[in-house]
Amino acid sequence: MIAMTEIRQLSDKDLQERITIERDALAKLRFNHTIAGLESPKALSEKKRDIARLLTEQNARKNAN
Repeated sequence: MIAMTEIRQLSDKDLQERITIERDALAKLRFNHTIAGLESPKALSEKKRDIARLLTEQNARKNAN
């Protein structure tokens, strides 16, 4: 889980890179869950929430400018 304080400290470029990385990781988790099942299916929802937090911060920065 990514803390909002950590997200706020990222630069705009790092934030965009992190969103891309997290989306790729979510796709891999979904694929693995479909094929063999995950040990903890909650990992999917946690990853989605992390992506949502990153996107929320990105949108807040866009709206502030």
